[in-house]
This record gives sequence, C-alpha cells and structure tokens, in this order.
Amino acid sequence: MTFKLHKLLPVSAAVMALAALSASNTASADQVVKIGHVGPLTGGSAHLGKDNENGARLAIEEINAKGLTIDGQKITLALDAQDDAADPRQATQVAQKLVDDKVVAVIGHLNSGASIPASKIYSDAGIVQISPSSTNPSYTQQGFKTTYRVVATDAQQGPALADYAAKSLNVKTVAVVDDSTAYGQGLANEFEKTAKSLGMKVLSHDATNDKAVDFRAILTKIKGENPDAIMYGGMDATGGPFAKQARQLGLRAKVLSGDGVCTESLADLAGAATDNIVCSQAGMAIERMNGGAAFAAKYQKRFGHPIEFDAPFTYDAVYIVVDAMKRANSTDHAKVLAQIPGTDYKGVIGETTFDSKGDLKHGVISLYNYKAGKKTLLDVVKM
Repeated sequence: MTFKLHKLLPVSAAVMALAALSASNTASADQVVKIGHVGPLTGGSAHLGKDNENGARLAIEEINAKGLTIDGQKITLALDAQDDAADPRQATQVAQKLVDDKVVAVIGHLNSGASIPASKIYSDAGIVQISPSSTNPSYTQQGFKTTYRVVATDAQQGPALADYAAKSLNVKTVAVVDDSTAYGQGLANEFEKTAKSLGMKVLSHDATNDKAVDFRAILTKIKGENPDAIMYGGMDATGGPFAKQARQLGLRAKVLSGDGVCTESLADLAGAATDNIVCSQAGMAIERMNGGAAFAAKYQKRFGHPIEFDAPFTYDAVYIVVDAMKRANSTDHAKVLAQIPGTDYKGVIGETTFDSKGDLKHGVISLYNYKAGKKTLLDVVKM
C-alpha cells in the first residue's frame, strides 16, 4: 500500500502542475475584441468598399503590432468585415450578424442607403456606429444615440458645390439628375435648394437608378434644355458612364457631382469625359491632411495600390473607437458608446469632435476637377 501511494505522488503532482500551467496560460491569453466593418464588397461600388475596409484593417494591424492593454488585460483586435453590396436589405442582415458576433463597435456603412436602415439595429443593440462616408443628413437625425460620422453632410456638400458652380464656374442654368438612392437623391436635393437660392435656374430634375448603364434618353432631353451644367447625384459606377455618354452626345455642360463620383477610379469609368467633371468630397483632401502623405505611403506599401477615397476616414474611425475603449477602461460596448460623445481625437483626417447628433462639429468640403484624368484639388471649404 505504501509503495503504491509513493508511486502515485509524482503523477498527481504532474497533473496539478499541468493544471496550474493551463490556468496561467488562460489568464495570460489575449482577449479578442471584434470591431465590425461594413461596405459593399460586391457590385459597382466594391472598389470603394474594399478601400474603406483596407483603411480599417491597416489601423487594426498597427494597433495590434504596438500592443493594447485595457483594464490590465492584453487585447487583440479583430476586424469583422461584412459585405452589404450597397443594398438596404442586405445591410440590415449583416448589421444583425455583427450584433450577434458581439462586436464592440461598427465602422460603416459606406452608403447612406445602407447606413440608415442598419442604424436602427445598432441602436437597439446599443452599439456605436461610425460611418466614414454616409453623408445624407437623415442618418444622424433619427434620434439614435449610436449614430456618428467622420465626414461632412450633404447639407454642407450640396451647398458648397452649388456655391462653387455659381461663383467660380458662372453657372446660370442647371439640370439635376439623381440615382434614386438615399445618398444620390439627398445630395441632389441639397444642391438644388442652394442653387435656386443663388439665382440659378433649375431646368429639370430627373431620376435614374443606381444600376443604370444607359443614360441617353435623359441626356438627349437635357441636351434640348442646353444647361450650363448638369448635377448628378450618385456613385462613380454610374456617374462615370453618365459623363461619358453626355460627351458622346455632344453636351457642352459641365458635370457636377459629389463624393460618390469623386474617386481615383473615375478616369477608368468616364474616359476623356473625366476632364469635364467638377466634384466635391465631404472631408479634408488627403493633400491637406497633416498625416495624409504618411498615410498614403503606408497604405500603398501594405496594399500595393493607392487609396481610392475614404480609407483615411475608416482608419481614424478605428482609432476613435480604441480611444473610447481606453477612456472607458473597458471593452464593453455600452461603456465604449458612453465615451464616444466626449471624443476629441487628432488623427490623419484632422481633429474629430462630435455634436449632439453625432455629426462633426467642424465639417470640411474639398472640391476637385480632373486634368488628363488625374484628380486635382481646386479648393477646401471649411463649414
């Protein structure tokens, strides 16, 4: 009996040691915290959605490389990336998936038409949503405490574009076309309102859709109206062909548009007609961002191509979430949300502070044209 007990003792000690080691490893293992990102990864705006996702991914990789500790616990961030295809119905489905995945925050969606329906799901779950690119004013006017954005709104972008058209391009008459989405229609309406107040004559307002490829019927009608300019509210996937077909039909009018069209890919979509476009961006031009050049270089090195458009905004949005986590000393989504209103973050895109609705306190609009197909800064307007 004594012999058997003696032989068992080392085995018991070994088991206890393994258990202790396992407990120690568990205690020291990093806590994985998910941050959601949503944008169109399929469809006509997939290049813009991927650009946004890349910006968020770059921030998360940097933060993980530096190391993050919250409340004494080592944290590893994980990007929970989803595709909404710029479709309102799919947007609500992936929003619910992110809630079920227990993300601490969501960066997205790209399009206003996706952000707005998804926002109720995040609001019901008490999860902060920071859009890097949704500009329709309605997004932050629903009374939700979870909706934020790091770009200016169409209530600023539309007027800035109209003002430039009137004062710098001497536009007297304009035709307006929108793609029937929350973004395109909202931007076109804001432009039209200001254009009229500035004395411009709005000759017509037509609607197409965000899947259209043939605009010749609308453009032929507009050609008969002979406007100085055409305002197009939509994305580059349709805005490029729209401008190209206008040129083919011999329209003399300048084509004006917003940030959905104002991309680096526009020359591929519009061809030589790109040089007839003036467009706005609802944020600071990367050429004027204090950290813009360094960010562009980092992005190029990591992904092998230049930024499209909003990558700096998704990048900063991730850092804003992490800043809130640090101030909350917690990864609990409710505690993180509670810290967001007090945000005062200086990043690549500038200083970010929010008003009571979740909009930027100091929005900026950048205006561009294209020279030999290259996007060229015209002016920056602080709102």
